[in-house]
Amino acid sequence: MIRRDNIGDLVCTTPLIHALRERFPGARICALVNSYNLPVLLGNPDIDEIFAYTKAKHRPAGQSLFGVYRDRLKTVARLRAMRFDYVILAAPGFQPRSLAFARLMAPRHIVGFTETGYRACRHIDIKIPYLPDNALHEAEDVFRLLEPLGISGMPPPARVFPAATECTAAAAQLPPAVLHIGIHISARKPSQRWPVPHFVELMRRLHRETACAFVLFWSPGDASNPFHPGDDAKAREIVAALPDVPLLAYPTVRLEQLIAGLSLCEAVICSDGGAMHLAAGLSKPILCFFGKSGATRWHPWAVPHIVLQPESREVADIGVEEALAAFARLLKSREERVGWVE
Repeated sequence: MIRRDNIGDLVCTTPLIHALRERFPGARICALVNSYNLPVLLGNPDIDEIFAYTKAKHRPAGQSLFGVYRDRLKTVARLRAMRFDYVILAAPGFQPRSLAFARLMAPRHIVGFTETGYRACRHIDIKIPYLPDNALHEAEDVFRLLEPLGISGMPPPARVFPAATECTAAAAQLPPAVLHIGIHISARKPSQRWPVPHFVELMRRLHRETACAFVLFWSPGDASNPFHPGDDAKAREIVAALPDVPLLAYPTVRLEQLIAGLSLCEAVICSDGGAMHLAAGLSKPILCFFGKSGATRWHPWAVPHIVLQPESREVADIGVEEALAAFARLLKSREERVGWVE
């Protein structure tokens, strides 16, 4: 299975992987991902081996472009030597670069979506025509790739597995409380960002009403960094405004830290993005804010959730009272294991 893109996309592919394992318990199942989203699959018992390559834009300081491509060729050579029966291009739509990887691996069969206008589609021998305007969730859409292998129906829940050592380190810092709520304040798109005063007021009110404690997550760094803008300043502002509220400030330099921290929360509040999908993979009830993104395709998969998306498609227009009321409903029904969208 090849999936090269973002964190949330890979989380939404874990139902496909689990269904493969359930259908073919004795098969050797491997995944080819990139170094950025690799932690999403670490510890997943459905996968025998994970291979990761580094995209040029993600290469660490000190590694040359030559080194990146040399290591990539070594990975492909190892995969080619394994003589796979099937390679699944596990992403909606035709994926030319994933197909190039698959062809270098020389499997017996390549399973993938095809679209009109791409001559390279002829190299996919098990073809599924792709309809770009379908109304499916990402997890449902990519799951259609399993139909030629005799697997159909509704995808199972997403699955993400935190590392025990990371969980232990995070748990040692948690403030005591019956209910720990994860608050993730970062969002890549400006339309997905909720204002700091809103977070402060929401957290103050929730603590007063439920005696909860919070784990505050954000992308570390300076907002002015053009390559990796962070929210250190926003996090400091929130912490300074809530001196009497039990709060663990938990910047996540590594994705493994974010996964472990989210796993210790009983519920999560965040905007649409990678953290939201990770929380869904950890079976957490989620209150999520959607701006200029499609809630039908990207809502949390197979967990209790409420989506708040204003008509303006600007998350900043969601009021604190609206968020409080929605979260109260989420807590009330969090054991029902069903989701809904408002």
